[in-house]
Amino acid sequence: MKNIVLGLMLFLAMAACKSGNEKEVVEAEAHHEEETNHVELTEAQYRTAGIETGGFSVRKLSGTVAANGVIDIPPQNLVSISAPLGGFVRKSELLQGMKVQKGEVLAVIENPDFIPIQQDYLETRSKLEYAEQEYQRQTDLSKENVNAQKALQQSTSELKMLRARLAGLKERVRTAGVDLAGLEKGTITSVASIRSPISGSVTVVNVNLGKYVNPTDVMFEIVDTDHLHVELSVFEQDIPKVKLGQLVRFRVSNNPAQEDLAKVYLINQKINDDRTVRVHCHLENEDHSLLPQNFVKAIIETGANPVNALPDEAIVDFEGKSYVFVKNAEGERSFEMLEIGKGISENGFTEVKMPADSTGSPQFVLKGAYALLSKLKNSEEEEGH
Repeated sequence: MKNIVLGLMLFLAMAACKSGNEKEVVEAEAHHEEETNHVELTEAQYRTAGIETGGFSVRKLSGTVAANGVIDIPPQNLVSISAPLGGFVRKSELLQGMKVQKGEVLAVIENPDFIPIQQDYLETRSKLEYAEQEYQRQTDLSKENVNAQKALQQSTSELKMLRARLAGLKERVRTAGVDLAGLEKGTITSVASIRSPISGSVTVVNVNLGKYVNPTDVMFEIVDTDHLHVELSVFEQDIPKVKLGQLVRFRVSNNPAQEDLAKVYLINQKINDDRTVRVHCHLENEDHSLLPQNFVKAIIETGANPVNALPDEAIVDFEGKSYVFVKNAEGERSFEMLEIGKGISENGFTEVKMPADSTGSPQFVLKGAYALLSKLKNSEEEEGH
């Protein structure tokens, strides 16, 4: 029994000793962790490193907003071509990618329904000529008080009605694509020409010879790429920074080495389902190498704003994070490494975002920061050995 008691006491003493040692190790590790961001230099090291300290500089740095988008076409520069009265395609030599000029014949279609329209036009024109002569005769008689006023009124009404009818038929003939000059000479035809309303490139061809096209069918699509624009999607939280007239620098996916310029022209007032807002930008210089629907990566320059900044050499990057060295109150050559966030960078200065718990006006190491980082990490390696 005595031996059991002695053994138990010995076990408890060893456990207590072990617990005390573990506590010392944990405290030592915690103390070491606290000291890893602290570095102190000798006077000689301080001079060799060329340490210079100072506070924040308030600088006006240009803010930017990153956005993605596409090269787009204004609605008036993308045209769908159809045959207003329908018909059979008798001639078309268009291929996708071909260039066409405004007024150029794109296709010739045939429709027997064109004939009655032309007949009506010629008959109405003939009746109008007679009505004009009759009106003139009734006017002359009215001046001599020979005829009744009623006859003149009837002649006037007939003249106006025929003029209106002829104007409507002329518009139908023009819309159908029938040659009006030939029709005026008395030539009636069953074919009409479909002409291009703009100059541009053919992007869609939906016809072949002999195919019947309805008035609602799209025969061709033509795009004028001389006036492209940039359509960007900007996240809603960035929209307050975007203003009309701001400069936009962008690159397209098929030529990332080339940078083009545009300016903000319109800002949509609606937030889309993906929480972005459309921003319409006009090119500074027309670039014929750009293609519709090119993917775009852009930077919008939102203007200069005053921010707390430090020289770029005061900020050190280590293991994917950014740090500055702050002077300690313990001594002239005592410094602490502090993690910060970086903002705008321009002309050798970078905006610095301090931790939320940071207070006061710290003195930063403006020159020699990388020397301090080297000293700090070398000291850690030596302690590790």
